[in-house]
Amino acid sequence: MASEFSGTRRPGGRTGRTRLAALNATLELLGERGYAELTVEAVAERSGVHKTTLYRRWESAEGLVAAALLMGTEQPWEAPDTGSLEGDLREVNLELVHYFTAPGERELPTASISAAFLSPRAAEALREFYVDRHARSAPIVERAAGRGEVPLGTDPVEVVRVACGPIFYRLFVSREGVTPQDADVAARAAAAAAKAGVFTAKTGGTASPPA
Repeated sequence: MASEFSGTRRPGGRTGRTRLAALNATLELLGERGYAELTVEAVAERSGVHKTTLYRRWESAEGLVAAALLMGTEQPWEAPDTGSLEGDLREVNLELVHYFTAPGERELPTASISAAFLSPRAAEALREFYVDRHARSAPIVERAAGRGEVPLGTDPVEVVRVACGPIFYRLFVSREGVTPQDADVAARAAAAAAKAGVFTAKTGGTASPPA
């Protein structure tokens, strides 16, 4: 994905190794310390990349974090294919629950969300990450439309947003925690709404469910 952020291109050779070392160190420190305590000097020490190189390429800790968050768009990820819309959405939600609650894994994604509230550049990077993830999730709804589960013209992004929204609400708004059962309920609710035509622009949410 193209980006306006400095230092997010993927060069090869020594430059590429330097980039990966710096950005991976940034992610490690972000998960360990949080955005407010992350410094260019700490990234230099952890990565072995001289701080003058980091400042020249990424300008600041904020620039490093933004570029590091965008690395998620380079990682392999495919939407699940269970054979049903509800099943696919459930798998997406269960992955989210694991990612944000498992010890040793939850620290980085939680710190990434926090960084987006503190840094405009991190917020933009996180938005770009989710644009990419929404695009990769689109086949879930496209396949469902092909099977006749949902009306043609169903908006894939809105279906995924509504399925995942309750997970993020529980995690970051109400702070009540989230369970696999919560993931299942949210997936079933989103699938039912999609089947009812709620997410089709042409019907305005009044379409009858497919036969």
